[in-house]
Amino acid sequence: MRILVISDIHANLTAFETVLEDAKGGWEYVWCLGDVVGYGPDPNECVDLLKTLPHLCLAGNHDWAALGRLDIRTFNPDARKAVSWTRETLTPENIDYLEALPTTFVIGQYTLAHGSPREPVWEYILEPIVASLNFSHFETPYCLVGHTHQPVIYELLNEQGDTDMIAPAYRQSRPLNGRRVIVNPGSVGQPRDQNPDAAYAILDVERNVWEHRRVPYDVAAVQKRMAQFDMPERLIARLAHGW
Repeated sequence: MRILVISDIHANLTAFETVLEDAKGGWEYVWCLGDVVGYGPDPNECVDLLKTLPHLCLAGNHDWAALGRLDIRTFNPDARKAVSWTRETLTPENIDYLEALPTTFVIGQYTLAHGSPREPVWEYILEPIVASLNFSHFETPYCLVGHTHQPVIYELLNEQGDTDMIAPAYRQSRPLNGRRVIVNPGSVGQPRDQNPDAAYAILDVERNVWEHRRVPYDVAAVQKRMAQFDMPERLIARLAHGW
């Protein structure tokens, strides 16, 4: 089975639809690693679209924030404003959907978490040392995470915990070779690696073959909708720059 692996849609319907179009015919099931909402202008539309697909989805920190499960005083002012708007905008049906999402999931040889297997909702794996500390927190060979909005592979090299950080090679198949890895597909709706293109991945779970992908989308259309809802200028601008 081929899996469409997505994360951090962040209420960006245009990016989400572009990813689905780009990946059309190449997958049978969706694994979404969390943060369906937050930041963007289309929270209900993104949840509604995801619900039409055969999928499983995890809860991310912005999903929890929209539900009032997190103290948003820890968020920066722009993120707090976006969270408050999202809370007011979500329909009761979509609130129910988000409330039911698990924080981790184990399926076959894969552990899924939004942030990390150690701290599923909050921890960012941004460097090899943090990845190394997380390998003892899952039992499967492979772990998929999101949250950082940066596509990457962390591979455990030895029992001493040495870990390699591998940059994505887009549209190139990479066999996982049974080695323990933590893999991030990047963000659909708000990339933060200086590349504004939507990021996702295709995973063949029978052959354990991974493929990072990027696709450009109509950023200006999303920015226009955000401006119509009076969203913070910094959140609007960042989409064009990938930060």
